[in-house]
Amino acid sequence: MQLGVASDLSQQVLRTDVAGMPLEWIDYREAVRLYHTEQVAYACGTRLYTVFGGYSAFDGRRSSVDVSSIIATVGHSPGHGYVHDQYTPPLNNRTLFKRDANLCLYCATRFPTGELTRDHVTPLSQGGRDAWNNVATACRRCNNHKGGRTPEQAGLQLIAVPFTPTYAEYIYLKGRRVLADQMQYLLAHIPRSSPLHARLSGHLSEGNPFTEDAVSG
Repeated sequence: MQLGVASDLSQQVLRTDVAGMPLEWIDYREAVRLYHTEQVAYACGTRLYTVFGGYSAFDGRRSSVDVSSIIATVGHSPGHGYVHDQYTPPLNNRTLFKRDANLCLYCATRFPTGELTRDHVTPLSQGGRDAWNNVATACRRCNNHKGGRTPEQAGLQLIAVPFTPTYAEYIYLKGRRVLADQMQYLLAHIPRSSPLHARLSGHLSEGNPFTEDAVSG
């Protein structure tokens, strides 16, 4: 297997089901496998790269597969029955910090990821939960100042209300570098009432790349 000259192997492909619901990010190897096994129902977006295979013994022609930035696949994948309104994505710091655009939700300052912490708005010691709607991105200084207190007890105020991402939002949060056409596609599945919708729509209209640094740095 060989790729075209202008290929970027790190660029992920957005996979959806046949109804168009975003499912996951896949790499070029998995994308080619889906094309080869005829599981791709249709493709949209831009052509990312062309993958070349072997030569035909019959006519000497070389096989090739054009991989698009968004592919819809038939069938069902194990574990993908979660795409519904009640889905709660797993919580981890990487996606939490990206949800909050690397902003400390107390001092409203943007920090590199290594200088951020996960703060429990209602502390665990006071009955708070380690859940999306009770965690906020905080710089070390604000987190240390808050300690085991609530924001009110510590004299702090949140600049945004923590929220649980929908599945489409979680797909965005997991993406390493989201292309404009992929972002446009995901936005159609993100509620307009979501804080992420307004932020990402602004980046899209400005023509900014959707790398982690572009949105959170």
